[in-house]
Amino acid sequence: MQSTFVPEAPRQFSILGVSVDLLPDYLQWLTQRIIQGLGTHVVTLNAEMTMQTEVDPLLAEIIEAAELVIPDGAGIVLYLRLYGEQIPRCPGIELSEALLRCAAAQPQPWSVFFFGGAPEVVSAAAEQWQQRLPKLALVGTQHGYLKSEDTPAFLETLSTRQPQIIFVGLGVPRQEYWIAQHRYLCPHALWIGVGGSFDIWAKRKTRAPKWLRNNNLEWVYRLYQEPWRWRRMLALPQFAWRALMAKFG
Repeated sequence: MQSTFVPEAPRQFSILGVSVDLLPDYLQWLTQRIIQGLGTHVVTLNAEMTMQTEVDPLLAEIIEAAELVIPDGAGIVLYLRLYGEQIPRCPGIELSEALLRCAAAQPQPWSVFFFGGAPEVVSAAAEQWQQRLPKLALVGTQHGYLKSEDTPAFLETLSTRQPQIIFVGLGVPRQEYWIAQHRYLCPHALWIGVGGSFDIWAKRKTRAPKWLRNNNLEWVYRLYQEPWRWRRMLALPQFAWRALMAKFG
């Protein structure tokens, strides 16, 4: 018999005009949403994305409409601490991995779909997870380099299979645009943008050492791995300055 419990709405906190959701247990909240078949868009908010909303009204609108916005970035967590909110960081990749383990542990495993990344990357990520979780109901994968003529068939596949959890790794903000535009295809699914998580799951890249993650310095390691991101990283000092001005200015 399916539970009739409806998870309570999270408490919201505004960060430079962008609302982030505060919960003691994000996984438990999402688990209840999946059980209820309540369609959910999860946004993994960081400082760079927050600054981007100031020049991208569509992205701001999509984040505002999402059912759950988690404090993914170190800058977001530090901003919250400025105001006395001791919410721990919730990295999107860790929440996604917890969702995969939870999906595989169900008596009737929840169905999962991977979309995004290079062809060899998304298939390798799927293979790695299938080996780690043999009971995982991975009902399909699709790389992110779709040709326009192949798109209708892919959308039909999603609509037909109706996966319960859909991971979209197209990078920010493209994955947010894509989810907002296509979530009607699987209205009861949980959709989450996972950025470059497929690369890590496929073992093409590695996460920062734990001591860097624990000290909110994962972005330093990412810049080391991807130096071409330095222009995008300029949003971090801008965010820090805006945060300090908002608090003390």
